[in-house]
Amino acid sequence: MAKRKKTVFVCQECGYESSKWMGQCICGAWNSFVEETVPEIDAQDSRRRTSSRQEGSRVRSASPLREVGTGEYTRMDTGIGELNRVLGGGLVRGSLVLISGEPGIGKSTIIMQAASNIADGGSRVLYVSGEESEEQIKMRADRICGDLSGNLYILSETNMENVLAVCETLKPGFVIIDSIQTMYTEELDSVPGSVSQVRACGNLLMKIGKTWDIPVFIVAHVTKNGELAGPKIVEHLVDCVLSFTGERDHDLRILRAYKNRFGTTSEIGAFRMEEKGLVEIRDLSATFLESTEEKPEGSVVSAVYEGSRPVLLEIQALTAPANVGFSRRTAVGIDHQRLSMILAVLEKKVGMTLINQDVYVNVVGGLRPDSTSVDLAVALAVYSSVRSIRCPRRILAIGEVGLTGELRSTGNVEKIAAEAARMGYEEMIVPLRSAKAIGSRIGNCRVHGAADLREAIRIFRGE
Repeated sequence: MAKRKKTVFVCQECGYESSKWMGQCICGAWNSFVEETVPEIDAQDSRRRTSSRQEGSRVRSASPLREVGTGEYTRMDTGIGELNRVLGGGLVRGSLVLISGEPGIGKSTIIMQAASNIADGGSRVLYVSGEESEEQIKMRADRICGDLSGNLYILSETNMENVLAVCETLKPGFVIIDSIQTMYTEELDSVPGSVSQVRACGNLLMKIGKTWDIPVFIVAHVTKNGELAGPKIVEHLVDCVLSFTGERDHDLRILRAYKNRFGTTSEIGAFRMEEKGLVEIRDLSATFLESTEEKPEGSVVSAVYEGSRPVLLEIQALTAPANVGFSRRTAVGIDHQRLSMILAVLEKKVGMTLINQDVYVNVVGGLRPDSTSVDLAVALAVYSSVRSIRCPRRILAIGEVGLTGELRSTGNVEKIAAEAARMGYEEMIVPLRSAKAIGSRIGNCRVHGAADLREAIRIFRGE
């Protein structure tokens, strides 16, 4: 008997379903409801199927957690060290990985390079594209990878049932879907990219990965705000969510994991976009710092600890007389609210007058650090620009600035100090508690401890 169908209205922002159209969804979005047709499950048929399953199969019982075996996950080498780092050591078999990013940022490039490396290793790879033809993919692969392996297969398809049929026949060891917003299943009448289609296709891809124990790479679109398009349920389904970011006017690309069931989410992967694809960046500090010589006024070097490695970066600040009526605060790479707080501490605790000054702060290189360890460097850079002071020494500053002006310690200061000494820096300004823990000197780098922002400024001035 054919399934009956019913019409529902689905919010394209959160996936909420309603029997009638609503102007505003419960998530707060306006005019986000789209009419979709879904199969209606008859209650009697559902009870009949449930009873038949219970009669035909044995009901499983729960097991004590301590008695469950813990085998090691088998990881697949992608041939890209930075990608393996972010994934936690490589692709886990049977896992689903979701990667997103702005158009043209390099998503297709990195997955093509990974697919070529895995195919060269002897595993069959199926690249499913719903956005490009097979000829277009071949042109990009020739430019990026050169000689292609015979284990790399291309399929230009948007029908999930056809993709399943090809997987059953080919039996690949790695599957790539580019992208999930272009895929659809015949079970639903809604258009590709809708909430219902994305959710259904995500479930089918999870079935492919878990049933055949193969890793699946899924490319997803982003909204104009930079968030993943589609319902949040897809992010819950997958095992790993990667985000590929970068600036159009910079060749630096940063890969982050916002969810990872098989590794940490604190690691980052760094790449440089070149004509023949993405090139791994091994030494991030040398990339962000063009030289270790004395910096001009308004420039202070700081550091953050990303995953398992310290990264040194340069903070630049510029102050200028403001127009009559208001002053501007512009931050690139630094949270705007955090900058406002640091400027308020400088005015209140240090006695600087910034109400008549435009303040511009920039992180050189395009990196957007999430750590508060760069607070002290931001404050010193603004102070240096306002007072027109140029620090004559190669100095590095890290530490979190509190609302009372005190400096709070941050993690992994010892490893950051060792990196600073390797890069040739002579002095470091750190919170007093961190200085007591690591000592007064690491290698040729002298460590200064400061209790508050005023003391840090005195050290910075050489007093």
